[in-house]
Amino acid sequence: MTLVLKDLSLSYKGKGTAAMAVLTNLNLEVETGTFVTFIGPSGCGKSSICNLIAGVEKPLQGDILLDGRSILGLPGKVGYMPQKDLLLPWRTLLDNVVLGNDIRRVDKRESRETARHWLERFGLGKFAEYYPHQLSGGMRQRAALLRTFLFGRNTLILDEPFGALDALTRREMQEWLLKVWSQSRPTVVFITHDIEEAILLSDEVVVLSQRPARILKKIPIPFARPRDPDILLASEAISLKKQLLDLLIFPA
Repeated sequence: MTLVLKDLSLSYKGKGTAAMAVLTNLNLEVETGTFVTFIGPSGCGKSSICNLIAGVEKPLQGDILLDGRSILGLPGKVGYMPQKDLLLPWRTLLDNVVLGNDIRRVDKRESRETARHWLERFGLGKFAEYYPHQLSGGMRQRAALLRTFLFGRNTLILDEPFGALDALTRREMQEWLLKVWSQSRPTVVFITHDIEEAILLSDEVVVLSQRPARILKKIPIPFARPRDPDILLASEAISLKKQLLDLLIFPA
């Protein structure tokens, strides 16, 4: 489903303080089945964009369209994974990944059979009855991502899902995400501070300015899929990295 951000503006007003502009007239079209990544300075409004698309916040002005229909302020229209995994400590791994389907009252037997299939497929099958505190950080993030996929939405919003992981686990999770995404090709909006991660995962990288955020440039990533992390060593990838860094450090 094509996702369109149309003339989005957002500001926050603290108690007794002037309003702080976060986004100003932001426009973007994300084609169905593409993987688009936002990068930008800390505090520029990347997570606010995620919250707007997910329907947990409303903009000052503008609209968000999914397949031609407004989803402004409507939670549950997209799959959304915030920065923390937010696994419920009193639910097992299996019960956590089917949480979205439980809320939607999907048949429990069918939902759990599907979840067990995916848990097995991605190396978590034997941990189905474990609780979050018994899992490693990478396993928790994998579970949270799987829960987002199993929510059954064709548009996914992933807000820095690997930001708290060590370098080795992060690379494993990137490869895992590419594998999962390639099987069903949902539309993905991804947030990261890691330029190499953006190059490895994305069809297009959108560079945001300092707050209030505006789009500085949209850069297509030319590498064919499936991708191997070794592409990051190629001269073209190094050139892309320099271009993206220059945009962040020396914005026009």
